[in-house]
Amino acid sequence: MKEYQAIIFDMDGTLIDSMYLWREVDKEFLQKRGFSVPVDLFHHLPQGNSFIQTAQYFKDRFGLADSPESIMQEWNDMVSWHYENEVKLKPGAKEVLEKLYQKKVPLGLGTSNSYDLAKKVLTRNGVWDYFSAVVTGDMELLGKPYPDIYLECARQLKIPPEYCLVIEDTLPGIQAAKAAGMKAISIYDEDSLEFHPQMQVLADRFVYNFKELENILNL
Repeated sequence: MKEYQAIIFDMDGTLIDSMYLWREVDKEFLQKRGFSVPVDLFHHLPQGNSFIQTAQYFKDRFGLADSPESIMQEWNDMVSWHYENEVKLKPGAKEVLEKLYQKKVPLGLGTSNSYDLAKKVLTRNGVWDYFSAVVTGDMELLGKPYPDIYLECARQLKIPPEYCLVIEDTLPGIQAAKAAGMKAISIYDEDSLEFHPQMQVLADRFVYNFKELENILNL
């Protein structure tokens, strides 16, 4: 697969195994305020919500006195230790990033997570410096499936969107990449299992792990 000039990676569920933490955060955050986690918690979340917009949704949905900024800070505090000490890269991710970096392929990070958490976890895992463009969910951009995060990443990389390849594990992420006019490879994550049929149709390729990705990228 040689059509790309730059590669942009999603983070949670793609590069790192962290989705389980956010389920626990939702539960603990709401229980602390006397709420149980509604079954439809994210069913009414408007598409394209970034980190800050998700905080606003929680504030509005549960009538919280907290500001969106304080909610984001609390979420950061709740997972910060785990991101700094525990969360690991998925098997084979570091090797793929290293090979791409050695080949001087421009690399971008396009994540709905916060800049602080992204820097912590990727620095500890030794890959932060590989990324020459970083766009996060606490910036004033519409979240996935809107293309804004990936378009901003392409702008920072100075590569036209049509020459960017996105690696993503979620349906909104794949939708965002395609809306940006980019090629997209969907990579397996258990959390997105129910959406895999749609992702396989929408993405240009589907892989189960980084070894398969390495082969597709001819590394």
